[in-house]
Amino acid sequence: MKNFVEELKWRGMLHDVMPGTEEMLNKGMVSGYIGFDPTSDSLGVGNLVQIMTLLHFQKAGHKPVALIGGATGMVGDPSGKSAERNLLNEEVLNHNVACQKKQLEKFLDFNFGANSAELVNNYDWFKDISFLDFIRDVGKHISINYMLAKDSVKNRLETGMSFTEFTYQLVQGFDFYHLYHNKNCKIQMGGSDQWGNIVTGTELLRRKSAVDDAFALTTPLIKKILRRHRLTNSISFG
Repeated sequence: MKNFVEELKWRGMLHDVMPGTEEMLNKGMVSGYIGFDPTSDSLGVGNLVQIMTLLHFQKAGHKPVALIGGATGMVGDPSGKSAERNLLNEEVLNHNVACQKKQLEKFLDFNFGANSAELVNNYDWFKDISFLDFIRDVGKHISINYMLAKDSVKNRLETGMSFTEFTYQLVQGFDFYHLYHNKNCKIQMGGSDQWGNIVTGTELLRRKSAVDDAFALTTPLIKKILRRHRLTNSISFG
């Protein structure tokens, strides 16, 4: 097995990492996931780093799980947004999910033995959860103060944000809770703008299930100006 964290470091792909993550990954094969937002029928250049992160995760001997947000796509992530985006209907979202699934299958190996990649759609577990069940079983574990402290919320307080957007971090946090208990995912990864949402998941696991082995890792966002050597190193397979 390769040291996954060290691999990301030398490629310039590491931004934030929770203490203990590297040690946990070096003990053996770990399942970990990244979420993809189905707001378009095609993954864009902004998704490239996340796709390559999962690819390097698999090449390091771990099991990558690609989560397509059929449910979270109905809510809308406020991270990095200055205004609330238009919500898509179920038909458009299902089309986008199917298209992105085909693209991900071109990068990740889904026939690789024990650490074969896996695709999941969070709509599959959210579709049967009622609003009352969610606010009772999930919402009570995360305080309003905790949620207000997130940059994705603070940056929008002046312009305003809907209750729908405000609850996004709870929905994403429950994804980690579900995948930890049902797919043995011990780490969630994503872009640096997702750090607040990701650690909400680790916090929910800690408070709801007394879990102390859930970890988080983020990578830099692709900017308008890229350093050539970093882009080359990030996408190379060697």
